[in-house]
Amino acid sequence: MQLSYSGVSELQVNYYSTSCPNAEAIVKEQVTILYKKHGNTAVSWVRNLFHDCMVKSCDASLLLDTNKAEGIESEKASSRNFGMRNFKYIDTIKQALENECPATVSCADIVALSARDAVELLGGRRVEMKTGRRDGRESYAAVVEDFIPNHNDSLSLVLSRFNSVGIDTEGTVALLGAHSVGRVHCVNLVNRIYPTIDPSLDPGYAEYLKSRCPTPDPDPTAVEYARNDPTTPMILDNEYYKNLLSHKGLLLVDQQLASSPMTLPYVEKMSADNSYFHDQFSSALLQLSENNPLTDDQGEIRTDCRFVNKVN
Repeated sequence: MQLSYSGVSELQVNYYSTSCPNAEAIVKEQVTILYKKHGNTAVSWVRNLFHDCMVKSCDASLLLDTNKAEGIESEKASSRNFGMRNFKYIDTIKQALENECPATVSCADIVALSARDAVELLGGRRVEMKTGRRDGRESYAAVVEDFIPNHNDSLSLVLSRFNSVGIDTEGTVALLGAHSVGRVHCVNLVNRIYPTIDPSLDPGYAEYLKSRCPTPDPDPTAVEYARNDPTTPMILDNEYYKNLLSHKGLLLVDQQLASSPMTLPYVEKMSADNSYFHDQFSSALLQLSENNPLTDDQGEIRTDCRFVNKVN
């Protein structure tokens, strides 16, 4: 089957070797410092890559704040990006880079490099990501829902969305393994336990979820959540797939992976072989990070990741 993603040509390993030789070291240093202070930032960096690169381009459009004067509505406000946070720490990383090499390192590359370093901190493999992306000048808020699947979408739609950016079924199953870390707000869980329990859920696990989310109408602003993986919640590993085979998938899209003949063989293989999971995850993450980047004279290098540069 012919894949429809546009690929990449101008990105390269160590793109900043001359213009800002310490760029990648600075990103890693800041990511590590923030991780030691706030462990959940590592999960945020991985999510940033997914939510940015799935929508048209890896161009840091996700990071833009609403700016009516520039005609920009922030993608952060989309329901698909509910629960996204820690954007303020992107500013911390960007400032460290601006202090070293003003107007040189793009916010899009910060998204990619911080995700790479976060994966390693979470126990995953180091992914040698290319750099050289430039930042977009527009927001895709109006079409986010056309690109990022919802946790309640059918598995066929989820697979189709990933396939549109070059990720095959095996890669999609691996990328969803990112759900082995982090947490999910009760707003996104209650449909599986109220008013009746989803029959695909392990009964004991369903009771655990009810203890975490005791009402069918949780407050979206409250900190009510369940861990994606209660066993190793901050380690990127194949425990996620073991949970799926035990009917302990947290989101509906997770559990569907274990019930579909298209994806079950990959779930079983990743459950049995942690090394195989990491191989496939690293490969798919790299491919996603290279989705339709802006390069050369396209886009810009933002000096503030939240706003496009002012044109004199």
